[in-house]
Amino acid sequence: MAGILVFVEQRDGEIRKASLQAVSEAKRHGGAGGEVTAVLVGAGIGAAAAGLGAWGAARVFVADNPALGLYSAEGYTEAVAAAAAKAQPSAIFVAGTAMGRDLAPRVAARLGVGAIADVVKLALDGDAFTARRPIYSGKAFAEATTAGKRPQVISLRPNVFAAEESGGSAAVESLDGLGLAIRAVVKELVKAAGGELDVAEADIIVSGGRGIKGPENFALIKSLADALGGAVGASRAVVDAGWIAHSHQVGQTGKVVSPSLYVACGISGAIQHLAGMSSSKIIVAINKDPDAPIFKIADYGIVGDLFEVIPPMVAAIKAL
Repeated sequence: MAGILVFVEQRDGEIRKASLQAVSEAKRHGGAGGEVTAVLVGAGIGAAAAGLGAWGAARVFVADNPALGLYSAEGYTEAVAAAAAKAQPSAIFVAGTAMGRDLAPRVAARLGVGAIADVVKLALDGDAFTARRPIYSGKAFAEATTAGKRPQVISLRPNVFAAEESGGSAAVESLDGLGLAIRAVVKELVKAAGGELDVAEADIIVSGGRGIKGPENFALIKSLADALGGAVGASRAVVDAGWIAHSHQVGQTGKVVSPSLYVACGISGAIQHLAGMSSSKIIVAINKDPDAPIFKIADYGIVGDLFEVIPPMVAAIKAL
């Protein structure tokens, strides 16, 4: 038993960036003594499979079935378990997206193995992984090992591991004969208007909190996000108040993000919010309270009224 199996997430036939990061990370570890195998699940997604070779996959299993067109916990678990039975990997990597966080423990339970979630660093000794993951809302880190029953299921935090093209090619194999017993069926996926960038995959995020004073002022946050080419995020307080959709929420009960740049506007820095963004590479805080907790983890801080700070920032960025 050797190699790494990577579950590759797609939306409308387009591979998610977080999954390419997972495939690349598997390749960087040399497939843990074997080859890197990917499993792609959906409907009408065969055309996307061969391209995974460029990111490090040597073989791709494709579960192409109309019943799998929209995410189904039961159906996708069956597909990944079937791919694991064929590949016999020592580890299974899953991107820690909303889908991945739901799928990974289900796959582990199906296979009767352990799972390590929200991993931010991996080391390989032989074919056993040691994984680093944040605990206590990001205040500390724990190390866990995959020694024991295989394969071990590991979910990787998005935007922590780099996606790197390696220029290879992949053999594509159809995953047929799945015993799909799907009890709960998703009939329709209603997308948010405007095709907004998902904060979970964004490299730049500008988030607003209570300090923006009302939902109408998210236009100011969006103007800065647009100028930077980033996504709009939010704290739990403003989501609970109904100022913006939950899909924008960053934090322990929202989405965990690791962008290259995180700009917190009018966010005090409650521990639940910090747990979702403290791994950002550069953090900029804008708050008129000099004692706001957000300044303790910020790389750069601006003490001032965001309504006076953001407009000249947007103008300066556009001028550049």
